[in-house]
Amino acid sequence: MASIRIIKPGLLTTVQDLGRWGHQASGVPVAGPMDPYAHRLANLLVGNPENAATLELTLIGPELVFEQAATFALTGADLGPRLDGRRLPTNTVCQAEAGAVLAFGGPRRGARSYLAIAGGLQVPAVFGSRATHLISAMGGLSGRALRAGDRLQSGPVTGRVPRQGWRLPPIVPLPEGGAVLRVRPGPQAEYFTDEALRTLESARFTISTRSDRMGYRLDGPPLTHARGADIISDATPLGVLQVPASGQPILLMADRQTTGGYPKIATVITADLALAGQLAPGDWIGFRVCTLREALRALIEQERPFVQS
Repeated sequence: MASIRIIKPGLLTTVQDLGRWGHQASGVPVAGPMDPYAHRLANLLVGNPENAATLELTLIGPELVFEQAATFALTGADLGPRLDGRRLPTNTVCQAEAGAVLAFGGPRRGARSYLAIAGGLQVPAVFGSRATHLISAMGGLSGRALRAGDRLQSGPVTGRVPRQGWRLPPIVPLPEGGAVLRVRPGPQAEYFTDEALRTLESARFTISTRSDRMGYRLDGPPLTHARGADIISDATPLGVLQVPASGQPILLMADRQTTGGYPKIATVITADLALAGQLAPGDWIGFRVCTLREALRALIEQERPFVQS
């Protein structure tokens, strides 16, 4: 087992596992990582179960000290990681000696990095999950982002830890200023005009500064409704595009509400959720409708490292 102490918390650093699934019908939100692929890859690298808790680092990473020797890995965004001043590779198994300091120079590509430590981070589980949901102050470390002075402990290492230097090249590319996300129409595409779907595919939208882990508010041409902007509230999947009366879409992300009363024009395919999770305010987003076959093929390709390792 190992422990880490937070010296500087960074912009937004939270404990996340794959989320609090199975309770949305009771009003309990899912939470979990903004980039589920990078979270799973970090755990795979250090021999953890894919649902083990990691740290999600947003744009400006923390500064922390390893109080005991630890095996760890960083995946997702390149935030300029350094261990005792030496540049660290991402997507690689690394070793820290007791007293080593991990710090970050700033975002180079992508928005969110994931730090996994062999044994997984141990915080109390709430409804079966250690994920932090900031809005309800649930899970993680007292339901909040990390602060200076916080300590976190890893659990016992139960599986085989891969050798230091083992690397898994990521399949998902990091965005540079924006990305095109593939979508499937619906679940309420009939609530929109044909022109709205054409606009969705042809326009570029910008992620507003009013965005957060709950969702990305997108600035761009309005998407016009054909049957009004209100529906009976229903479930809100991860990656769905909800469109209120303003016509400005909202891409719902990890900390989304459990239900919503606005129609949803399209849903980002599972394989592109990782790319969506690496975007930040100011980045652009384009959308492209794809076939179900293409969506499945992309997901199969993305799952390859987890099946082969």
